[in-house]
Amino acid sequence: MWSVFCCLCTFFVILLPSGLMAADYVAEADKLFDQGGLDNYSKAIELYQKALAENPNSYEANWKCARAYREYGDDAKKQKVVGWKNICAEYGKEGMKYASKAIELEPEKPDGHYYYGLSVGIYSDGVSVFTALKEGLKDKTQSSFEKTYSIDKMYKEGGPMLSLGRFWAVLPWPLRNRKKSLNYYREYQATEYFATNTEAQLFLAELLIQMGGKERKTEAKGFVEKALQSDDQYFIDWANELNAKL
Repeated sequence: MWSVFCCLCTFFVILLPSGLMAADYVAEADKLFDQGGLDNYSKAIELYQKALAENPNSYEANWKCARAYREYGDDAKKQKVVGWKNICAEYGKEGMKYASKAIELEPEKPDGHYYYGLSVGIYSDGVSVFTALKEGLKDKTQSSFEKTYSIDKMYKEGGPMLSLGRFWAVLPWPLRNRKKSLNYYREYQATEYFATNTEAQLFLAELLIQMGGKERKTEAKGFVEKALQSDDQYFIDWANELNAKL
């Protein structure tokens, strides 16, 4: 009896540090992620991966690792880092992998679905939308965003609405559906988050310009002029491109 008790004690002593270590990795990675920036995202990814080495079936570590990969790719694109397209392709693909695992673990939670869709978006920035379509990613992306929307359309400050709007806007013809895109953008526009989201305003402005019409272009011009006052060069450059089309 005593030998059994000793074995159990040894078992828990071995397991306990491992569990705590994985949790510590995630907590430290979260702090780095929240600070933002390529270096912090890279360090966060390493820590999430260490947590997953301890517990491969951690839902939290999987979706957060996908999120960090996606944000790294997105930042690299916006900063026009040398080789950013290759970075987007690589990091987007990794993000898809970890998000898929999160979906497998917790299919009724929004995180995995949402970051799968966003990771496909970054991957597409690297390899082109046409390549992503050839690889059969259109339906997977659509279902991921729609699933997130059905679970909680206000997730990540209305992210599912905005993502579905962008999804339907950037697809090539004849898959593109600007009417659907506008409906999702308008739904997002009605939230409290639109007024402070320059990217969302430029998404909408771009669509309005594409759809044409005096009223739409007038509305778009307001968003473009506001973006031109941004302190973010990425948004300024984008706004200048749109302004040339007005």
